[in-house]
Amino acid sequence: MPRHIVVGVDGSVLATSAVEWAAADAQRRGLSLRIVHVCEHRPYGVDVTKYCTGALAAAADRARDLTRGVEVTTELLSGNAIDALIGESASADTVVLGSRGLGGFAGLVVGSVGLSVAGHAAGPVVIVRGVSVVRHGRVVVGYDGSAHSEAAMEYAIEQARAREAPLHVVFAWQRPLSSPYAAAYSTLLAEALEQESRAMAERVARRREKSPDVEITDEQVVDHPANALIRAGGTADLVVVGSRGLGGFASAVLGSVSHAVLHHVTCPIAVVRPREHHL
Repeated sequence: MPRHIVVGVDGSVLATSAVEWAAADAQRRGLSLRIVHVCEHRPYGVDVTKYCTGALAAAADRARDLTRGVEVTTELLSGNAIDALIGESASADTVVLGSRGLGGFAGLVVGSVGLSVAGHAAGPVVIVRGVSVVRHGRVVVGYDGSAHSEAAMEYAIEQARAREAPLHVVFAWQRPLSSPYAAAYSTLLAEALEQESRAMAERVARRREKSPDVEITDEQVVDHPANALIRAGGTADLVVVGSRGLGGFASAVLGSVSHAVLHHVTCPIAVVRPREHHL
């Protein structure tokens, strides 16, 4: 089992927020912290090594100031940032990133690096928009019974346990539009949804039995899953989602729900993919 958290930094304010979140998480969960900076080559032969090493050192100093007994290591990497961070995810418990770095457009909520790493990483990726001073004392997870949501549930339970916080499970489904002339279809649909609702309740109940030390609440709502999670995320310290669920295209690396949550939830968001040995 991976026993370290990786946080990627680039000297930006949001990268500092990511370091602060990662340091707190490492402290809570008894993990070591590995801070990496990908020093990409610049055009025209500009040497940015001094800046890169400075950004890395500043991040390490911040992490050590915030923790006690947490092993903090650093490494300067070369090459493409996305590829390097995805590579780091193979051996990391979690990869933590700021929602945007120094590059790209300032108006973007989540940058291309964060989206790409969240979509392709081997394990959980946490995107931090900023460290909030408000603590709600609650973790929220989106759940639909898919393999990705099962992995998200496992990660969410671990996070809730470490925080000594309750976990709130959200299952949302949309009522399909149907013709008033299709009464038989509507009846079958209602029965199918009722069965699915019972199945979800039973799955959550089994999770409670396996994790009696974690308070687990759940709700089932008739709404788009993204809307339900965005609403629940307004009173959460962390929202956890699978990288994709039962809907959409199987080939999609980042589903529409997780994509919407990343852009509209303001607290840190964990996007979780099942590791290969779990599939």
